[in-house]
Amino acid sequence: MHNIETLNKFLKDELSATETYQQAQDKLREDVVLSELEDLRIIYEDHKAAVSSIQALISQLGGTPCEDSGAWGTWAQIVQGGANLLGKETALKSLQSGEKSGAEAYEEALQETELPLEVRSLIETKLLPAQQEHIRTLDRLLDAETD
Repeated sequence: MHNIETLNKFLKDELSATETYQQAQDKLREDVVLSELEDLRIIYEDHKAAVSSIQALISQLGGTPCEDSGAWGTWAQIVQGGANLLGKETALKSLQSGEKSGAEAYEEALQETELPLEVRSLIETKLLPAQQEHIRTLDRLLDAETD
């Protein structure tokens, strides 16, 4: 049961990320160049894929995937909404902060000795590498912003 709770927490985080990136893309459309918008779209699609992978694994383990991101998703949207109003750099930093938080959550889960192989495998092969790539992409976008 513990594993399904952990996976549902990850699922809520990923659902929150998809909502937040959707909002950021809509708000930043005027402020970013096309390649940056494409970078954000790719990250959004990665989070959607993560949602599908986690939902499938929860079902496979006999659990019920949560339907929405809950209070955390609402909070993330409020934070991102404020960041979007403050401008592109603040919005990108807010997204990056969310990605780093997600990566830390996955790294912490990997420290658990009783983590089932299929959960460990999903984190190691898909979820964590994607988060790390998102952080690198956002680093690059932020570096371009400060040049």
